[in-house]
Amino acid sequence: MFCDQCGTQLQSDSTVCPRCGKPAQAPARVRASRLQEHLRTLGILWMILGGLTLLPAFFLMFLSSVIHIAIPFSNAVARNLGPLVLMIIGGSLLLIGAVGVLVGWGLMQHQPWARILGIIVGVLALFHPPLLTVLGIYTLWVLLGQNTDLEYQRLARAA
Repeated sequence: MFCDQCGTQLQSDSTVCPRCGKPAQAPARVRASRLQEHLRTLGILWMILGGLTLLPAFFLMFLSSVIHIAIPFSNAVARNLGPLVLMIIGGSLLLIGAVGVLVGWGLMQHQPWARILGIIVGVLALFHPPLLTVLGIYTLWVLLGQNTDLEYQRLARAA
């Protein structure tokens, strides 16, 4: 860094020029784009949501393996159908939670596939009010801004 007035070389932590006394200007800070500012936050939110979805998924899958104890012996249909229904619901929640965690991780790591998957999941989240709708709107706002496709590709190549 050099003094604007006399051209003397300045130390990086100098506040004034030692030769002429002119205050040193701080180097210009480059402002991060909207995508860079919000990508980490978006990834964290998707990972939290995915993790919170995995909890009931594991509980329902565990419950499906032990529910036959609570169902009376005389009702054979309920004994066979009850665990199956719980396993299907638990498996569906497991898939949804895993996709949420995967999208969050991919966005935080700037993976090339994560933006497209994030847009798809964001659109699907719009139909699940109220919390997922807000996250879906935020996801689409971040990932579908002007020139974000090119900027995300640049971030993915740099990562």
